[in-house]
Parts: sequence; structure tokens; C-alpha cells
Amino acid sequence: MGQQPPQPEWPLYEIFVRGKRGLNHVHVGSLHAADDEMAVRHARDVYTRRNEGVSIWAVRADLIVASSPDEKDPLFDPAGDKVYRHPTFYDIPDNVPHM
Repeated sequence: MGQQPPQPEWPLYEIFVRGKRGLNHVHVGSLHAADDEMAVRHARDVYTRRNEGVSIWAVRADLIVASSPDEKDPLFDPAGDKVYRHPTFYDIPDNVPHM
């Protein structure tokens, strides 16, 4: 009997669930699935066993675009050279409350 050729691995999905009391989807884990429909079904079975979810997002991990932690300083820099973004640039009238 000959050796079987290696089978391709199912793609990795990142799973997000929105709870009954939540307004946002929260990342709950990852799983492998053959297709999008299977990913949602498996996510339901694995991550919402107690009927706590109202919505599931299954996103193929290879389609997620993310910034690199190594680039955090230039990406999240508050742009200190743009003075108009600082509140000291504006004159606030005396009749404007809560400023």
C-alpha cells in the first residue's frame, strides 16, 4: 500500500461572539473549518454551548489585515506636530459650558 499524499489543512477562522447583553462582538477563539458555513456551525457548537450568544462572526484568519506591534509608535503617534489637534490651539468662549 502506497503512502497517501498530504491533505491540505482546513483554513483557520477567528471567532467572535456577541452575547445577549453585549453590544460588541468579542473574540472567543479560533477553529479550523472547510468553509464559512462550517465555521459558523462549529463556532456555535464550541463557543455558545449555553445559548449565550446572539450573533457569531467567523473570519478567515488569512483575510485579516492587522498592524504590526513593531510599528506601534509611528502608527499610534498622536501627531504632536499638528498643533490644531491640541486643545490649547483654540480659544474657548466664556459662555461655553463644560469645557
